[in-house]
Amino acid sequence: MAGSHPVAVTDSTFQAEVEQQPGLVVVDFWAEWCGPCRAIAPVLEQLQAEYAGKLKVVKLDVDANQATSMRLNVRSIPTLMFFKNGTRVDQVIGAVPKAHLVGKIEQHL
Repeated sequence: MAGSHPVAVTDSTFQAEVEQQPGLVVVDFWAEWCGPCRAIAPVLEQLQAEYAGKLKVVKLDVDANQATSMRLNVRSIPTLMFFKNGTRVDQVIGAVPKAHLVGKIEQHL
């Protein structure tokens, strides 16, 4: 599992870092220019730390990695996708409160 900071993934590393990972992985689809994306980033760092060893958080820049974003039908950002043992099990669109994300994490752990 990763440390306290989300790992940046790309089109070329997405399969290995997300779809071939055991356990729960949260993917943050974001862009530098997106205000709500920047707003939710510290919350994701907190969750990464609080669920260390149980959860992996990764970030995918949609501007630089359009193939994965298109393949997974990401239309709005931030989009958070939850993968469990490589399978997409849930998603959240928009900057939502931390409690909402905790509920989703607990549901899938």
